[in-house]
Amino acid sequence: MAEENLSPAEAFACIALVAIAADGHLSDQESRDMTITLSRMRLFEGCSREAIQQMSNDLLRLLKLYGPSALIAKAKTTLPEELRETAFAIATDLVLSDKTVTSQEQAFLDDLYQILEIPGTTALQIVQVMDIKNRG
Repeated sequence: MAEENLSPAEAFACIALVAIAADGHLSDQESRDMTITLSRMRLFEGCSREAIQQMSNDLLRLLKLYGPSALIAKAKTTLPEELRETAFAIATDLVLSDKTVTSQEQAFLDDLYQILEIPGTTALQIVQVMDIKNRG
């Protein structure tokens, strides 16, 4: 993978992108949902939705080139530790937002909390809260 590091914002967006692509499909709606979600965050303050979409397109190219495992590993190196739980929460929310969780998505979330070194009890609480959020 390229020597250059991802910015914290790119690392965060990378985790969200891999989450919505975890089932092997990336719909336009999922992409829009991700862009809207990220645009509401302080981390992306000052970024237009178009800029976030362009970042997503660039990350998607890297995802296709290197695969999800290498991209997540790369993202972890520059994702600030204080944003790891937030990144997991956003990834979980995006996975649960379409009301169906595939086995690939479940496996991704199971791997992600461990990769990001989030305690299992915290990860479970995040999943439970996001499940409640997405019921309505």
